[in-house]
Amino acid sequence: MIIPIIVLIGVFILIAIRQIGNIKLQIWQIMLLGAIIALITRQISVANALKSINLDVMMFLFSMFVIGVALEESGYLSFLSYRIFKRAKNINQLLLYILFGAGLASAVVMNDTLAIIGTPMLLLVARKYAINTKVLLLTLAFAMTIGSVMSPLGNPQNFLIATQANLGNSFITFFRYLCIPTLINLFAAFLLIKIFYKKTT
Repeated sequence: MIIPIIVLIGVFILIAIRQIGNIKLQIWQIMLLGAIIALITRQISVANALKSINLDVMMFLFSMFVIGVALEESGYLSFLSYRIFKRAKNINQLLLYILFGAGLASAVVMNDTLAIIGTPMLLLVARKYAINTKVLLLTLAFAMTIGSVMSPLGNPQNFLIATQANLGNSFITFFRYLCIPTLINLFAAFLLIKIFYKKTT
């Protein structure tokens, strides 16, 4: 029981520091190292490890990333973001557009995909209008994390629940119980950003 906890703590620490001595580590390398240690120490058998891989989730992730990259390379997302962000007359409106726009989008295209697509767009907006980059990226992080909750497509965990649990129409079930809490939390995120970044917003 103690070994998996030690491995988990070690993985979290390495993800936080991303480096051992002069060796820089990628997140996937750290996760792979943790998995190998778990297998070597026989915390889980190879057979059970393979059984734990959910092909539905893997194919879902692959498909969503392909769709996301296709939307990005087509230029449609840049066009759409320009149409949305140009309506913002001040920083408050821009933050609200990001929170609710990216929040709703993450419920459709998955938050991981939105992180890949949205980050370069907001960096461009930050440079163009001389806005604090940290504020915009934190706003995006809040938006895609909170917004993804209300849809079975929002994140891999939701998709796993939707495919494994007997929810009937999972879209309706998620929306019915999580739409209002999601909207409330998006607005709460806006207030928190305003409180902690008064000077830049």
